[in-house]
Amino acid sequence: MKIFVVFGTRPEAVKMCPLVLELRKHDGFDVKVCLTGQHNEMLFQVMDAFSLSADYDLEIMKTSQTLTSITTSILERLDPILAKECPDVVLVHGDTSTSFAAALASFYKQIPVGHVEAGLRTYNIYSPFPEEMNRQLTDQISTYHFAPTENNKNFLLKQGISENVFVTGNTVIDAFRYTVSEKHIFSEDVLNTIDFKNRKAVLVTAHRRENLGKPLENICLSIKELALTNKDALFIYPVHLNPAVKETVHKYLSDIENVYLTNPVSVIDMHNMLSRCYAVMTDSGGLQEEAPHFGKPVLVLRSETERPEAVDAGTVKVIGTDKENIVCQMNELLNSTGAYEKMSKACNPYGDGKASERIADILKSIT
Repeated sequence: MKIFVVFGTRPEAVKMCPLVLELRKHDGFDVKVCLTGQHNEMLFQVMDAFSLSADYDLEIMKTSQTLTSITTSILERLDPILAKECPDVVLVHGDTSTSFAAALASFYKQIPVGHVEAGLRTYNIYSPFPEEMNRQLTDQISTYHFAPTENNKNFLLKQGISENVFVTGNTVIDAFRYTVSEKHIFSEDVLNTIDFKNRKAVLVTAHRRENLGKPLENICLSIKELALTNKDALFIYPVHLNPAVKETVHKYLSDIENVYLTNPVSVIDMHNMLSRCYAVMTDSGGLQEEAPHFGKPVLVLRSETERPEAVDAGTVKVIGTDKENIVCQMNELLNSTGAYEKMSKACNPYGDGKASERIADILKSIT
């Protein structure tokens, strides 16, 4: 079975690399990896972490790229490769413009698509943008749907997608066996100076398109207030490369003693920070799935989430971007043992780390 795996962003790579490694254990699969280059430096960090190289790289990244340029470039550059390789199935992941464009290019070649992490929904097509529409369209195109949870399966069924829907768990949990170690030494040197055992280190990420501008300012101002009023706590913020993010974050947070602003960190550094930190503040989707594995409470800096099972389980709380609410919610975690333990001891809903094995078994069954 010829399997063609396409991804192009760092979050996709974190979740697809364990699957590629698992598929390559099986003699019955011929697996090729194609990167689109939607991300560049951050993507190669992940590939290196899993000791993987690509068979193809579309190299679409360019200065000031737009959603339109990303989509059209992938369609144009992937088309001749699919014609050459003639795979039996193309695997894409999640909700990126890479996933949608690769699925569409495969459809145009009448090649079945397998959607890893299918069925996530907010039902607001503009939040997150463009991810919500990307994943809905990718699900419509796909032949095989690998849903992380029963909840995701039910979302697909509600939209009339009932054939070839499989609940597998989330492949991000699989990744931890490759990335997390008690003896890990961080490649970002400043992280090796942090006393994770005796200080309450809060990991922060915020960079989503819908949070640029006033929402990100509110997030930064809330971190500033929290840091100044909780001197024993630390706030670690790997800052996204987007200039609009960097400018805002450094404007408000660059001179605060217990706020650490770092460059974007490798996936291995990130996973080991998750395993050691106290709590997480994020607008990321992936961290909502990753942190519960380690028992870390997550405050989501968005107005909704496509991962409600973590909210239902109690390990994630959606708090928006209002400054006063962010300060109130994090102060409660920092200063109330009961509130912290309620979230940190909640059950992880994203599986047992065997999602890639299940997907491989399903693909074997359809050969």
